[in-house]
Amino acid sequence: QVQLAESGGGLAQPGESLSVSCKFSGSSFSRYNVGWYRQTPGKQRELVAMPGGGSANYAASVKGRFTFSRNDDENTVHLQMNALKPEDTGVYFCNAYLVALPAVSYWGQGTQVTVSS
Repeated sequence: QVQLAESGGGLAQPGESLSVSCKFSGSSFSRYNVGWYRQTPGKQRELVAMPGGGSANYAASVKGRFTFSRNDDENTVHLQMNALKPEDTGVYFCNAYLVALPAVSYWGQGTQVTVSS
């Protein structure tokens, strides 16, 4: 079955950069679309980046600072986060859904990103 494993989280100071990665396994990667979400305790989980239509869709708060990428040879997706702000703090999750049947989806366990001076 599908398994997702996030990595790359950590502590960064405001203005610095960090990159998180998600490894997909257990099924045919080409059948799935994968996006990034984040969640802060006490707040609703929000969409950060979702690929589509030749370019990724980004949350307004990260547009221009975050960049999504997908590597089909390695079954991975990545999120490059530049010019980090304290409000970017949260647990970052990747989510994979079956393109032919979007109701079938999977979540990773998340990786913590903390932005603080």
